Order: sequence, then C-alpha cells, then structure tokens
Amino acid sequence: MSDQSSQQRTGAIEDAGLEEKCIEKEIVFAGRMLRMDRDRIRLPNGAEATREVVRHPGAVGILPFKGDELLLVRQYRYPIQQATLEIPAGKLEPGEEPLVCAERELREETGYRGTLEHLVSIYTTPGFTDEIIHLYKATDLVWDPLQADEDEFLNVVNIPWVQAKEKALAGELNDAKTMLGIILLAGKER
Repeated sequence: MSDQSSQQRTGAIEDAGLEEKCIEKEIVFAGRMLRMDRDRIRLPNGAEATREVVRHPGAVGILPFKGDELLLVRQYRYPIQQATLEIPAGKLEPGEEPLVCAERELREETGYRGTLEHLVSIYTTPGFTDEIIHLYKATDLVWDPLQADEDEFLNVVNIPWVQAKEKALAGELNDAKTMLGIILLAGKER
C-alpha cells in the first residue's frame, strides 16, 4: 500500500470520528432565497448541541474577459449598506445546473455570452451555511443580452486584468468570490 492511500484511509477514519448526527430538525425561517434550520445534533462524544444552518440553493460567479480586461459589476448590497465591485454572479434556480446558471447570469448581468471554463467550486462559509459557489472563467465574449432581473440594478465596469490582480492582492476588493477568482487565475499564470 502506498503512503498516499494509507494517509487517505487514515484521514477517512479520523474524519469519521468528527461527524455530528442530526437528531431533530426545525425550520425556523423559509424565504424565497434561503431557509434557516435549527438542528439538534449528537456530537462525536455523545453530548447534544444545537446548530443553526442557513440553507442556500447554491450560486455561480463568472470572471468574464474581453481581451485584456475583466468585466466586473458594481451594485449596491443592502446587507452591508454599500456598493461593491464584484464578478457577475447569481443563484441557482431549482434543478438548474451550474453551467446553465453561469451562462444565464453572464448574459443578464453583462450582456455577453462566451466560452465558459469551470475553475473551482467552494463552500462560502461552512460554519453556518451549505452555500456552494461555482466559479467560471468566460472568454470569447459575444454580445447577446438577456433581460436583467427586475430587482437588480448594476453597472458593468471594464478593468484591466493587471489592475484587477493588483486590487485583489491589495485587499481593495471586499467581495470574497471576486478576490478568490482573481487570485486563483493569477496563480495559474505562473
């Protein structure tokens, strides 16, 4: 047996001792975009505890490139009471595949469609939500707009790729998916 497969088996055994089991589930809130559950759980040591979990349908984020420029969107985010500069993004509809959602969101938010390449899928904040976001890179953009959501107001901002990397590395972009996507792609350039 190789060292790697031995480590994988040991990791699986060690992880099994960390699992928390749901005893009782209570839906505290159910809205149009998310749900909040309060679960009573059994800890690995047998004790009971409570976990509050925000259930989210998942989302996509797209890094669209028009030549040497990255297309970002500026929009007001009510929860933080400020406008942010972000990659185009949106939530999955029930049963929707991430790639289909990425194609739709790119067209709704920037007016372009393009060739999409999956970069990574991440849990945004696994300490309290099951939200997963799928990040894509879009190239070969062609103008093909879709009607934007009626409750969404944003401006498209073209930013040179070099400047986008500088802003991300300097912490000037405060949106996590945007920073991660830019830093991830910048790292692949090396």
